[in-house]
Amino acid sequence: MGRRPARCYRQSKGKPYPKSRFCRGVPDPKIRIYDVGMKRADVDMFPYCVHLASWEKENVTSEALEAARVAANKYMVKNAGKEAFHLRVRVHPFHVLRINKMLSCAGADRLQTGMRGAFGKPTGTCARVQIGQILLSIRCKDQHGAVAQEALRRAKFKFPGRQKIIASRNWGFTPYVREDYLQWKKEGRLVSEGVHAKLLGHKGPLANREAGEIFDYTARIYKTPNHRE
Repeated sequence: MGRRPARCYRQSKGKPYPKSRFCRGVPDPKIRIYDVGMKRADVDMFPYCVHLASWEKENVTSEALEAARVAANKYMVKNAGKEAFHLRVRVHPFHVLRINKMLSCAGADRLQTGMRGAFGKPTGTCARVQIGQILLSIRCKDQHGAVAQEALRRAKFKFPGRQKIIASRNWGFTPYVREDYLQWKKEGRLVSEGVHAKLLGHKGPLANREAGEIFDYTARIYKTPNHRE
């Protein structure tokens, strides 16, 4: 018996059904790699960021995620270079899909009828996504921004429903707007932590700080950036 089409499981309804000690025998998801490209590149290396966001509440199967990752990665490697970007899959397929297997051979109606064991057995996994939730993200240099958008446009064809390509105002994968990131970098408030950067505040014991990491005013008031200059 072949795999059911994803339209049978597209609608997101009911409770999440994750793999557990009660839900056993779940097949491995098709997607095993979530970060491709220069995933160890420093935060300052790739300032441009673009997202592929879902515009529907639905289930996205692990097969669709893997197909989209392969399509986007292949286009980026061919047109930008394998060391010119970092692609990240932002959702994980934790929800288990079930199937109630029925005999489909000749004379099956005599052998198997009714709803015997209709709860079904695990047949695959999917990710439950909401409206506006990010599916894929690519960070790269500004010169490859158009290539990254085209890569995500090609990845859209692997998903059901509607998606939107959104160019981020933030610096890379950080939560900081570009202008604020550059200003805080000039003030010495940002500490690189690989893909992300930590913003230093003005509180805490002085003994734990370097000489250039001591400030007399806060970096943000609530979520509004506070620049003295």
